[in-house]
Amino acid sequence: MVNLGDVFPNFDAKTTHGDFKFHDWIGDSWAILFSHPADYTPVCTTELGRVTKLVPEFNKRGVKLIALSCDNVESHKGWIEDIKSYMKDQGDFPYPIISDSDRSLAVSLGMVDPAEKDAAGLPLTCRAVFIIGPDKKLKLSMLYPATTGRNFTEILRVVDSLQLTVNQKVATPADWVNGGDCMVLPTIKEDEAAKLFPNHKTIPVPSKKPYLRITPQPK
Repeated sequence: MVNLGDVFPNFDAKTTHGDFKFHDWIGDSWAILFSHPADYTPVCTTELGRVTKLVPEFNKRGVKLIALSCDNVESHKGWIEDIKSYMKDQGDFPYPIISDSDRSLAVSLGMVDPAEKDAAGLPLTCRAVFIIGPDKKLKLSMLYPATTGRNFTEILRVVDSLQLTVNQKVATPADWVNGGDCMVLPTIKEDEAAKLFPNHKTIPVPSKKPYLRITPQPK
């Protein structure tokens, strides 16, 4: 298992774009590794197809994308043609898919879904999302069951929050979207907050504790 803040494992990746070390592929970029239960399945087809449409948005944010399942590379390559047909896009498939046929990554990263098994009775990968920073450390992880497709627009929103808060002394509130108001970190003393965020305001609450401080999103 990898915890938040841990360096993500530098595993050997066998993919539809060739073989490489994972850290070499990340380089100095942000990266998202997301797994799916199996090729040639309906929800997975909609998910990986949706990601192909969002690649330009991830590119704007300097984020590389890579998928993974327990199927082999040849299976991935055949299924890609179905995804392209479903999306009505016959261009090159824009991101690699990792083969984890021996399930070593799925087990080591805690991505196994015990409720979903293949024809041989072996467990499949869940719908995991790992966001990894340029420092190769895990910034966020999410696990979904096989029955629930992911909202990749939400994952874009999360990337925006991570990239903002890594450089600014703010946090993003519930339902925040890029450009919205932020929260001043509780660890920032008021005199420092006044200098950093001259337009911030404190919301009064019955406890009279001045912890709800809102500021326009810093540039």
